[in-house]
Amino acid sequence: MMATYETVIGLEIHVELNTRSKIFCSCATAFGEAPNVNTCPVCLGLPGVMPVLNQEVVNLAVKAGNALGCEINLINKMDRKNYFYPDLPKAYQISQFDLPVCTGGFVDVLAEGKKTRVNLTRIHIEEDAGKLIHLEDEAYTLVDYNRGGVPLIEIVTEPDIRSAAEAVAFLKKLRAILVYSGISDCRMEQGSMRADVNISLREVGFQGLNTKVEIKNMNSMKEVFKAVKKEESRQLQLYTYGEGHKVVQETRRWDQAKGRTLSMRSKEDAHDYRYFPEPDLPPVKIDGEWVESIRATLPELPDEKKQRMMTTYGLKEAEVDILIEEKEIAEFFEATVVESGEARESANWIITEVLRVMKHEARIPLSPRQLADLVLEVRKGTISRTAAKEVFEVLLTREDETAAIIEEMGLKQISSADALEGIIQGVLEENPQAVADYRAGRTQSFGFLMGRCMKASKGKGNPGIVKQVLEDKLGS
Repeated sequence: MMATYETVIGLEIHVELNTRSKIFCSCATAFGEAPNVNTCPVCLGLPGVMPVLNQEVVNLAVKAGNALGCEINLINKMDRKNYFYPDLPKAYQISQFDLPVCTGGFVDVLAEGKKTRVNLTRIHIEEDAGKLIHLEDEAYTLVDYNRGGVPLIEIVTEPDIRSAAEAVAFLKKLRAILVYSGISDCRMEQGSMRADVNISLREVGFQGLNTKVEIKNMNSMKEVFKAVKKEESRQLQLYTYGEGHKVVQETRRWDQAKGRTLSMRSKEDAHDYRYFPEPDLPPVKIDGEWVESIRATLPELPDEKKQRMMTTYGLKEAEVDILIEEKEIAEFFEATVVESGEARESANWIITEVLRVMKHEARIPLSPRQLADLVLEVRKGTISRTAAKEVFEVLLTREDETAAIIEEMGLKQISSADALEGIIQGVLEENPQAVADYRAGRTQSFGFLMGRCMKASKGKGNPGIVKQVLEDKLGS
């Protein structure tokens, strides 16, 4: 009988903190600067320099711990993690080992209809390395040290995740919590949130852990999903055909173009890094009252916002999940509702139209006032839903008032029964057979006549009023 296997996943997420300066020096953390501009002797690791810990880094790490239900360790310390990479000029990284700033914590996620609690092992602070730039067809590699010394928290989970969908759901939920809290912008495309995926397979029922493989530096939710599915398939094939010994502890990378994971190097264990306390930095001592003062600054987090929005606006859980995934969308929705008083219609327009446009551009394409006015004009019957979509497309490129655009485009709907009566009477006179068919009981003729009336009004007739007048005339 063939064995059944389950996937076991743990994540290590590196998150760049929202500070203006680096973790041990005053160099800027701005993204996109010319190479090696934001550097100094400290972050370049030159001999004789002394690091000074940025207090805001500790503040944000504690805030993250509070947001994620962690225990804050009031005494923690910095350690040297020794390894050589070309983009790490000191040949060691200042990180935390046995006394991190936070331990424990959890994130509850919903994936594929199942709720799962993903427990956290720890959150620790550390410095980022530089960036290697590999030039195609060149025999050398360039190094940009701007990112070296940028402050990070590393969030390590327990191996509680069982599928690619759960991994993505966890990352989305974690990202939302961190962005809502102001801890990081978590822009994966800019590298300010990156995930290492540790994945292994084991027979269902077995409680131990088999050899794990690490997929390094994933910076896209979509690619995390694909990489997990592919690595899952690779390992399953090896176990199925009796070649489980070929699953070795190693670091692999995801080749997006080829759609497969590729081996990079054997994976180090903790003792390989020869951790020891950082001699140039004293232990970090945190006051309990300080922890509580930071906790008090936490805003409404996604789970709290979700419950409030479902109760306040009467929206479905699936709708709210979409609206709160991005903080700016949640804020845009609530601002639109304040202006329009129409929660459901505002939600429908944002989910179907605004998010459709945002797949191709990062910014919200119009103001809450513009969208609210559009919602109100449809509700009042000034324009039809179809015409409103035309107006929406124009609002994407102009800051004009919605009413002015409707007037300019000549899309104002005819909602006066008196104005429509003549148009409808003309349609009935032109289509006597359809009228006779309807009166003879062939009710499908009504749809035909309705279409003719809308066409005769050049699409400007209010469908509800047209229907009412047409029914009155056919009944007389």
